[in-house]
Amino acid sequence: MAREEPDELDTAPLAYENPEFLNSPDGRLLRIMAEYQEPMARFRRERIQDTVVFFGSARFRALDVASSELELLANTGSAEPAPHHEQPARPGEIESGEPSRLKLKLAEAAVEMARYYEDARRLAGIVSTWSQTLPGRRHRFVVTSGGGPGIMEAANRGAYEVGAKTIGLNIRLPFEQHPNPYITPELNFDFHYFFMRKYWFAYLAKALVVFPGGFGTLDEMFELLTLAQTKKLAKKITVVIYGSEYWKHVINLELLVEKGAIAPSDLELFEWADTPEEAFRILKDGLTENHLESAYEREQQRLEREMIPVEPAPSAQEMLGPDITKTR
Repeated sequence: MAREEPDELDTAPLAYENPEFLNSPDGRLLRIMAEYQEPMARFRRERIQDTVVFFGSARFRALDVASSELELLANTGSAEPAPHHEQPARPGEIESGEPSRLKLKLAEAAVEMARYYEDARRLAGIVSTWSQTLPGRRHRFVVTSGGGPGIMEAANRGAYEVGAKTIGLNIRLPFEQHPNPYITPELNFDFHYFFMRKYWFAYLAKALVVFPGGFGTLDEMFELLTLAQTKKLAKKITVVIYGSEYWKHVINLELLVEKGAIAPSDLELFEWADTPEEAFRILKDGLTENHLESAYEREQQRLEREMIPVEPAPSAQEMLGPDITKTR
């Protein structure tokens, strides 16, 4: 028996426009590649050569000069405040004798963290002001953060306030979150994969400043220190751990040496700083010695003087030729 004539089919979606495929397990490789290639294209387009990365706590809201009260966030990257009983004690609560021991301790810590916010903001401004004086067609030592609130916002804010480009490498998390408003719009990124975000932190970084923070800050700091320790970085990176009083209570690196877990020379992978001026001196000295005065840098400057193009690298289309036809 003859089959009926089938209905006319709709046009099948192009593979790269098929969200069901792109968001499936089979499309994972393309998603990972996209989080490599799309940022690369934007960094090339914006002429970003390298970065100075700021890590630090995301749980404290920004402190404005006129503000006298701080509020803890519910979680790293969250836009929601923590529960009332986890918030720092407010002035009225302290005067009435109401707050718990935890709330009093958090109130004391809030003052300390507010200072770190302002220090990060000032240091980012100093670094960005200096980097804008460097010769060349590419942007050097661009202040970069995780794109969220707290210390990350302070870093982006300090660079923004002096008119410099500044990068935010945000991460898509299960709860509500927003990039801070001080990121250069063309350099505002949102990642799904933590490991791709970490790749971009490490790949462009020539220096790292670690402000007080929690699990995320510890994870990112030790990730880069391990890469430097094992010589997996094809460059020298200057690492500043900011806030010695805080960090020496949180981690005992000297004990790791005493127990033989790390070598004494591993303590030379970083330096301590407690003021923006001290941190900037360490950064400027390290960046100048390891990069601005390196043989590679001198060669790049020679090529630029002789008008031999070195940046940006050719795009895939420039290397492979144009598409056969353009539909848009």
